[in-house]
Amino acid sequence: MKQVGITGGIGSGKSTVCKIFETLKVPVFYADNEAKILMNSNEILKTEITNTFGKDVYKNNDLDRKKLAQLVFNNPEALSKLNALVHPKVGVAYQSWLQKQNHPFVLKEAAILFESGSNKSLDEVIYVSAPESLRIKRVCLRDGVEADQVKSRIKNQWNEEKKLKLSDHVVINDDIKMVIPQVLKLNQRFLQ
Repeated sequence: MKQVGITGGIGSGKSTVCKIFETLKVPVFYADNEAKILMNSNEILKTEITNTFGKDVYKNNDLDRKKLAQLVFNNPEALSKLNALVHPKVGVAYQSWLQKQNHPFVLKEAAILFESGSNKSLDEVIYVSAPESLRIKRVCLRDGVEADQVKSRIKNQWNEEKKLKLSDHVVINDDIKMVIPQVLKLNQRFLQ
């Protein structure tokens, strides 16, 4: 079974592209969503996060994502510590999920696919590309945040040029070029 990664900057439309693949019956593992679930459900991980970032990152036994974001998004060392705690557990969850799949190929969606090194275990990678100004606008509308907050998150991710060099395929999601035909073409390629 072919394992295909899908990544892109915040607001690029990774989820949109994944949803199109899902309509084509392609199994998709959402690494970022799985990380959020694990940070609330995995007791070992919760203890590690609390020991590293303090007890106030959890309220009523639920992760205070805003509090944690304030601690890590402007502190590369803290972000690196969080990723070192979370990514191995997401990797285990992915392997467990993968064993249950029965399709010629699967997708693993992750915002920091390259930064985490998880691209190394994949056969191919799709990069979803959109202009930064459009990405910022999308995230501001989606999350109800200010542009400065989005720019802060963007600076914690590798730049597009670096990711493009490591990617095998690109889907342009600039609100001009049609996305569905690009996905259909990739789907055909991966099925062959």
